[in-house]
Amino acid sequence: MTTEPLFRDDAYARETTARVVSAGAEGVVLDRTVFYAASGGQPGDTGRILRADGRALAVTDTVKGAEGAILHRLAEGAAPPAPGETVTAVIDWDRRHRLMRMHTAMHLLCSLIPGAAVTGGAIGDGKGRLDFDLPEAPPKEALNEGLAALIAADHPVTTEWITEQELDANPGLVRTLSVKPPRGAGRVRLVRIGAGDPPVDLQPCGGTHVRGTGEIGRITVGKVENKGRQNRRIALALEA
Repeated sequence: MTTEPLFRDDAYARETTARVVSAGAEGVVLDRTVFYAASGGQPGDTGRILRADGRALAVTDTVKGAEGAILHRLAEGAAPPAPGETVTAVIDWDRRHRLMRMHTAMHLLCSLIPGAAVTGGAIGDGKGRLDFDLPEAPPKEALNEGLAALIAADHPVTTEWITEQELDANPGLVRTLSVKPPRGAGRVRLVRIGAGDPPVDLQPCGGTHVRGTGEIGRITVGKVENKGRQNRRIALALEA
């Protein structure tokens, strides 16, 4: 039932041909897909599944299923394709790209608050938030200036893999308390921002990101809220 996650190696792939493995009320499982399944605070992709006869099925959400399957959820009442059928899976690219820009910006925000654990977060279409374990949040002006500088520098964004044993030996790589890196496969995917040593940011992440920070565009820090004695919520918004 495992679905090959093409987005993991190429976040810019917008469509792919695929074979229907199964289809039912819970969703359509393909043997390969460009659709990101909701996890780590990033929503699942939306888009279309195109059938050979020209009919288009709207995909309203994408989630993880059992045994490595990725479920493409169809609009209510849609007739799913048959197992064995060859289809074309096409993501809503504009929405995905906004999610990629925001997700990368949230990594930059982490880099501006070193040492503080992330206690929660959510990525939305054009907006996002992170909660930090902090007695006081940095000034909003300083965060906006820091983000603008990191975006203007157009740092490269790359991925790499380490073993679970290497992660255990470097626990400081994990910033999030609410979402732990998936384990059991023997290796963990890291997202690296910046070519220097040390990098701008380096942490486990399975999400989709832009290739360089300059692609994020203009972004601003909105509300900075107190959500508890040691919890500071910082909201971000894309300006376009």
